[in-house]
Amino acid sequence: MKNAAQLLQQHIETLVDNPVQWQALLAEDIVWELPYAPSLGHPAKLEGREAVSRHAAWFASAVSGFRFADLEILSAAGHEQAVGRVRAEGRIDATGRTYEQEYVVFLTARDGAIVHLREYFDPVRAALALDAPIVGVAARSI
Repeated sequence: MKNAAQLLQQHIETLVDNPVQWQALLAEDIVWELPYAPSLGHPAKLEGREAVSRHAAWFASAVSGFRFADLEILSAAGHEQAVGRVRAEGRIDATGRTYEQEYVVFLTARDGAIVHLREYFDPVRAALALDAPIVGVAARSI
């Protein structure tokens, strides 16, 4: 049975490159929290394997050449929790802009599957790459 650190490693390795294998890591009742996503008009929480998979598929279809690099597992609390930091880069197809990001991911495992992800990223970097407004921030001319 995989522990949380192993699942975090496999989550990063398969999310983009092998979605079928990645989905197999997910518990049916997974919850994926994205606290900063609402500033981009996306949900703050996805519940269930289907919703999580749909969101991941949308992201993979919007970004070309997306690759993670330099995964560092910062902490592993027993077999059930792990925290990691990872850099990533890709190209947003709709804008042609480079998307560079650094993520911090908290993962909780149960019975060898991912039951909870909480992912932090810089929404300003994402908004600039997507050429999207940041919800709640009015554009001002200087």
